[in-house]
Amino acid sequence: MHEHKDPPQRQQSAELEGGASVQTRTRRRSVCSGSDTMGAGMGSILHWLHDVASVTLLKARRTLFQAAVLFCVLGLLLWVSIFLYGSFYYSYMPTVSFSTPVHFYYTSDCDASEPGLCSFPRANISFLKNERDQVMAYGQPYRISLELEMPESPVNEQLGMFMVKMYAYTKGGETVSSVGRSTMLHYRSSLLQTLNTLLFSPFLLTGMAEQKQLIEVELFSGYKTNAYQPTIGAVIEIQSKRVQIYSSQLRIHAYFTGIRYVLYNFPLTSAVIGVATNFAFLSVIVLFSYLQFIWGGLWPPDQVRIRVMMGDNTRIQQRREEARRRMERENSQRELDAPKVIGSANEASDFQGNDTAAELSSKKFSVISDASGVDAPDTREEGSHDSKGPDEKDSSDVLDGCLLPHQGETTLRQRPGPWMSL
Repeated sequence: MHEHKDPPQRQQSAELEGGASVQTRTRRRSVCSGSDTMGAGMGSILHWLHDVASVTLLKARRTLFQAAVLFCVLGLLLWVSIFLYGSFYYSYMPTVSFSTPVHFYYTSDCDASEPGLCSFPRANISFLKNERDQVMAYGQPYRISLELEMPESPVNEQLGMFMVKMYAYTKGGETVSSVGRSTMLHYRSSLLQTLNTLLFSPFLLTGMAEQKQLIEVELFSGYKTNAYQPTIGAVIEIQSKRVQIYSSQLRIHAYFTGIRYVLYNFPLTSAVIGVATNFAFLSVIVLFSYLQFIWGGLWPPDQVRIRVMMGDNTRIQQRREEARRRMERENSQRELDAPKVIGSANEASDFQGNDTAAELSSKKFSVISDASGVDAPDTREEGSHDSKGPDEKDSSDVLDGCLLPHQGETTLRQRPGPWMSL
């Protein structure tokens, strides 16, 4: 009983073991295929990420490079704009103010017993900076004034009014203008002088203040120098022999109008407007230059239509080409119209003769066309390359007249013989 039941059980166990092994292998294959699929997917994702990173890095580098170039160009344009405005301001704006000390001199060879001076005090002043540059610009009005620092001495108080004269001269010493103005010390009563002395006595004792007055004499209110006779100096004379002066200054101040007034009184606003204007103008020039370099102009070239006139050389070449085509058609027509002769030798001789005649006629035509093109070039303009005017038709007829007959004429055509092939 047990012997008959054992084999089927063994077979079932074997089958079960085989099924389990097959399932295990299938699972392993599915796991391997799944891992391979995941590996391929990860590889493609990595490649995509690598490509995206490369493209992004390239775009970032290009963007940074373009930004750096743009920043450099803008910086250069700003620097050039500032330089141009500074150059314009320096060249257009004249000297605003000029001040120079005035040193008076007088003669001292008179009798010393007299209390006054021997002559009027005089001073010679130069209007040249560094002995070469003009102080006053041509056509610009200037205000010229003389400042006198005079002590409140009894002599000056008793002096009263006195005259101040000025003589402007040119390089040759010629006087171009003169003026005279009167002035005097400001009046102060004795009480006011006493109170002033008591109030400022500490400063007067320490030397920080002095009993003096500053007198300003306006000599010219709108002096203009001439371009043909520029003023290079002036002589100032005080017509009083008893005047007492501590020191004096000659001041020249420009009286601006128009653009110079704006530039002088509003320097910051003028600088901003001037630099911005130069920057905008230079930016437009650079932009047009960039468009010219990239597109060849402000508009693309395919949108621009230009009518090109045909020159003499082009027209002559076109005539030669037309004549050559006509000769080829005539030669082909001759070959078709020529009588056929039986025999290989005759046909060969005919073909050779035709070829020789065509070569001779083409050479002759080329010589005639060259001579006609060199001697009498037609200089008339044409609207297009395909259209021909009456000039070209006549000239083509003249060229073809030596070789080709006109339509409607009766010509005698002779069959080329074998002697033409020699």
